[in-house]
This record gives sequence, structure tokens and C-alpha cells, in this order.
Amino acid sequence: MLQQPTTIRYRTMAWLTIASGLAYLCRNAIGVAESSVREDLGLTLQQSGWFLGAFFWSYALFQVPCGWFAQRRGTRFALTLFAVGWSIAAFGLGVAPGFALLIIAQLIMGISQAGIFPAACNSIGHWFPMSRRTLACGILCAGMQVGAIAASGLTGVLLQSIDWRWVFILFSLPGIVWATGFAISFRDRPEQLEKVNDEELKLIHAHKTQRPDGTHAPIGEHTNDLGPPRTSAIIFLCGQQICRASGYMFFASWFPTFLQATRGVSIETSGFLQSLVLCGTLAGSLSGGFITDWIWQRTGSQRLSRSGMGSMALCVCGLLVLSAWLVSDVSLAIALLSLGSFFAALAGPPTFASTIDLGGTKVPQLMGLVNMCGNLAAAACPVLVGMLFEWTANWNLVLLLFAGIYLLGGICWALVAPHAPSPRQPDASLT
Repeated sequence: MLQQPTTIRYRTMAWLTIASGLAYLCRNAIGVAESSVREDLGLTLQQSGWFLGAFFWSYALFQVPCGWFAQRRGTRFALTLFAVGWSIAAFGLGVAPGFALLIIAQLIMGISQAGIFPAACNSIGHWFPMSRRTLACGILCAGMQVGAIAASGLTGVLLQSIDWRWVFILFSLPGIVWATGFAISFRDRPEQLEKVNDEELKLIHAHKTQRPDGTHAPIGEHTNDLGPPRTSAIIFLCGQQICRASGYMFFASWFPTFLQATRGVSIETSGFLQSLVLCGTLAGSLSGGFITDWIWQRTGSQRLSRSGMGSMALCVCGLLVLSAWLVSDVSLAIALLSLGSFFAALAGPPTFASTIDLGGTKVPQLMGLVNMCGNLAAAACPVLVGMLFEWTANWNLVLLLFAGIYLLGGICWALVAPHAPSPRQPDASLT
């Protein structure tokens, strides 16, 4: 009698998704609590800006080193260490007596979280078949958004009843609990866990090549030379990430101010409308995984399921943002922008999947490079938007700018060639 495959890969995915959610819970809470921290510690607005931005600089610059560390030591060891690190950083924010320790805690937070997604993508490549790889990446992206939304809601509620210091102390605890369970239960490869039966191993390793030592490698690992086609694909993959991260950061930072200045909405309403756009991002992250895998299962084409999907998504997003610039009705503009954020998020899972396809034996390092480019753009975006408004005094031009940025990202996606063709028509029954 044919034995059914076990489902340990889904438990593995749950561990990684919870990690991304907890990371975003800790990193995003500081934005909600900023005014309370500033008033209590007597900081200037400039000092507040510095400690808010400190996270992004260390997070961006340590993507590649932390990715290399995760590749050398394995996801199990690396993510356990990273989770302890960001938990200590959150605790440090809670006990910080002044500006200096806030900066140090934010820098440690950035370094500790820099390796999460390089390590997670590497594990997805080992634990999931090609037919479900992008869906797994989409679930990982959704975990980030759930953590970000939870940070906004929970932090605001908690600040009504307890001091901001206790908020960060409380947020430091789940990471320690998660790290303990993860270190005990997780394994870097399915072959290392006895609970994974032969049928699940066969499913996971479908369309992968076998190394001489008997382990399996993702598609493309057998050609790890950095030839011109592969280098070109990586450059354009980084290019679309820069465009996508810049657009997301606009919605996550200046968007409420933009609504207040151009559409005349209140502060309270602008916050609610921003959450609608972020919900579009959450829905797009999950949908992008489903749709991309569906395209690959039906066509067997990495070009269509990665480059085609990403290019279509960002081009449609750019056109929707441009449409929002042209209309004056607030409700219609918000609907167009929310739909635009949905399409922008559709390009997230193909980014992760393409990194796994292109990375070969160096997926964490490549994911670190792509993420570094995106986060440097995210760190610079709020500053550049502020400068643009000072030069032009016209918020509407900002929206026009981001429509162009998204369209440029779509062009970059169209130029991302797959690393290797799919060896044969995939089996749509793989789950």
C-alpha cells in the first residue's frame, strides 16, 4: 500500500513564518512608540530620526555578512542566534536611559534581523519542491505583514495602559521562547529528520539534482559560475528590489502625510487608510505565491512564472498609482492605491523564488545582496521624498514619481532571465 507523504515541511514553514512575524513585531513597534520615547527621554526630532533610521542602515549593510554566516552555520544555529539577538535588542530599547543606548539597541536589532530572510529562503529551497516554493515564499512575506500590522495595533493598545518601556520588554519575550523551540525542533535539511518519510522526501526533491554525497541541490546549482547571463539577472533582480522597496517605504512612511496634504483627510483617517494599503500588501504576498506556482505548474517556465509575473505586477501597480494621481475623489484614489499595493506585493514571492533559483550554493548571500539593495533604498526613500517636497512644494509630484519607479521596476523584472530552463513539464499534483 502506497504510504502518504508526511507534512513536516509545513511545520518547518510555520517556524520560519513565525520568525518573520516576531521580527517585524519588534522592529515596527518603535515607530508607534516614537513620540512617547522622545517625550520621556527629552530627545529632539533630529535625534529621534537618527535612532529610527539606525535600524535600516545596520540591517541593510549586514545582509550579506549575515547571509554568509547562515550559509556556513546553517539556518537552525543562525536563526536561533538571530532571534536571541533581536530579543536582547528589544529589551535594550525598553531599559535605555538615553539616546546612546537607543542607537546601540537599534543597530543590534538591525544586525540580528539582517540574516532572517537569507536563512529562511535557503531553508525553503531545501524543504519545498519547485511546485510550491513560491507559495512558501509568499507565506513568509505574509508573516512579515502580519507582524507589522500586529505591531501597530498592539503597541497602540498597550501604550494606553502601560509605560512604553514595558511594551518593549514584553515584546522581547516571544523571541526567546521561539528560539528555544526552534533550536530543539528544526533541522536544516529534511534528510536530518526521521519523521520525514520517503514519500515526502521524493516530493521535496522533485526537479532537483543529486550531489555526489547523496544530498539534493536546487535547480541551477550545478552551474555556479558567475557568467554574464547570471550576473545580468542578478543586477536586474536587485534593480526591481530597489524600485519595489522604495514604493513600499513611501506607503509605510510619508503616505499619511501625503493624504492629509493632497486629499484633506484627518490624521486619524489617514492612519486608517494607510492600514488599508498595507492590507493590500498582505493579500498580495499570499496571492503572489499561489499565482506564481500555478503558472509554473501549468507551463514549466521559470521565465513566465518569475520574470513575467513580476513584470506584470509592477507595471500594473505603476499604472494604478498613475491613475490615482489623475483622480480627485478620495475614495477612488485610495481604492486605486490599495489595489496598486496589492499588485506590488504580487512581485514579492517571485523575488524570493528567483533568488533561490539563481543562488545555487550561495542562496543566503544572494538573498542578502538583494535585500541589502532594497533596504538601502528604503532607508534613503523618506529623506529623498522630503527633499523633493521642499524643492517643489507639490505632493502630487511625489505620487507621479512613484508611478514611474514602479514602472521602472517592471522593466527590470522583464530583463531578469531565468538561470536555467525547467528540465521537464512539472507535475501539477505536487503539493
